[in-house]
Amino acid sequence: MKRYVPDFPAMMRLNEMNYAQLRRLIPREDQVGSAVAFDVAGATYRIETKESTRYTSLVCIQQIFPKITYWSMPTLNVRLYHDALVAEVCSSQQIFRFKARYDYPNKKLHQRDEKHQINQFLADWLRFCLVEGTMSVPVY
Repeated sequence: MKRYVPDFPAMMRLNEMNYAQLRRLIPREDQVGSAVAFDVAGATYRIETKESTRYTSLVCIQQIFPKITYWSMPTLNVRLYHDALVAEVCSSQQIFRFKARYDYPNKKLHQRDEKHQINQFLADWLRFCLVEGTMSVPVY
């Protein structure tokens, strides 16, 4: 099997697009604890600022409705780099760090391009939210 080689320019374009789209949804106040909620296709999501520094922010995107009891609620932690204008998923569910490339097969069954896939998922989700979603009053 041919070894996967990450496409760095494509990954940076994806992360730049994620930053621009996420900035439209996150709380205007870049303060720890500020949050917004919005509805998309019958589900309610919350984006909360967990960390905020001069050059970076960490936001948590979590589904809060409907409550799902038979598996964990979807959650993404996304780091925004304000100086570089990029955003990337830094953790999701039980994965707390993504490598750019995984050998395949591997013990945890990660895809060879897991990092790209999770950031592409964020891009698709953000695009869907911006088109289909309705923003509710900011949650504090």
